[in-house]
Amino acid sequence: MSENINTVEEPTSHYGQEYTYADYLKFEYDHMVELIRGKIFKMTPAPSSGHQLISSEINRIFGNYLKGKLCKLFPAPFDVVLPIHNQKKDTSTTVVQPDLCVICDLSKIDKAGCNGAPDLIVEILSPSTSKKDLNDKYSIYEEAGVKEYWIVMPNEKLVEVFYLENGKYQRIKAYTADEIISPILFPDLEIQLQEVFAELS
Repeated sequence: MSENINTVEEPTSHYGQEYTYADYLKFEYDHMVELIRGKIFKMTPAPSSGHQLISSEINRIFGNYLKGKLCKLFPAPFDVVLPIHNQKKDTSTTVVQPDLCVICDLSKIDKAGCNGAPDLIVEILSPSTSKKDLNDKYSIYEEAGVKEYWIVMPNEKLVEVFYLENGKYQRIKAYTADEIISPILFPDLEIQLQEVFAELS
């Protein structure tokens, strides 16, 4: 992977300082941020048109499938608070905004977002966030217990799928644009990836 793809904004927290969800609620930045293990990361100010086209299509497919079902779909911006080791919500040091997440335990949802691990998360890579999604978020989602994690790569037109088994992610497959993908959690949902990537030039 090229060097410019592996870049990510440096944390803006002061050396040695660790922020919590309680601090996050008080932030007054003019841009959106995520909190990862107590450090602040800037989010991409405006996702690319390709990112948004992919997000909209996946959102449409999952939304139609989940209509009338227990599990609910939440696209970004939507706060997901991931307490570690049974910490209280206010003391959690991680707050992320996945591109898309599916939550089946509705007791985790409150007015502010989701408190705990969603069942499925989809992240769509961009040059400024790829390192965060591939490394930082991968380990956070694994540790928090997110059952299924999709990483969508627009440039390569690939979807990498990971599934949690015995507390560790197992790589299922990298699906290409000419394949059909089904979530492990929803095997009866078949997604034509040609439709997901159709609008990309």
